Amino acid sequence: MNKKRILIVDDEPGITQLLRLNLEKTGHYTVRAENDAEKVLSAAIEFKPDILMLDVMMPGMSGGEVAGKLRNTRAFKTLPIVFLTAAVKQHEVDARDGVIGGFPYIAKPLNVKGVIEIIQKNLPDEVAV
Repeated sequence: MNKKRILIVDDEPGITQLLRLNLEKTGHYTVRAENDAEKVLSAAIEFKPDILMLDVMMPGMSGGEVAGKLRNTRAFKTLPIVFLTAAVKQHEVDARDGVIGGFPYIAKPLNVKGVIEIIQKNLPDEVAV
C-alpha cells in the first residue's frame, strides 16, 4: 500500500505529536511534524507531502504567509492545504462548510476522526480509514 504523506505544521509540539501518532496508527499515513513556520518550505521540499495541515496562528510567520510562500513555489502550487485554527469554533466551521478563503479548515481542539475525514475529502483517491 502507498501511504499518503502528511506534513503537519503547528507551533504547539503536543498537537503535532498527537496528530502524528494517531494518523500513523491507522497504517495509511506517513507523517512529518514541524513546529517552526520558518522551516516549512525546506521540510516540504525534503518530505514531499501529499497534503499539508497548517496552523493559522504561529509566531514569526502566519499560516497564511506560509501558504503564500508554498503557492509561489512551483512544486507546491497545487498542494492541498488544510488550516488548523483555534480562532473559530466548530459550529462556525460547519456554517461555512469547512472552507474559508478557499481553503478547508478545522477548528481546534482537533478531533482525529474529523481530521481523517478532511484528509479523505481533500485527497480524492484516499482510502477510507
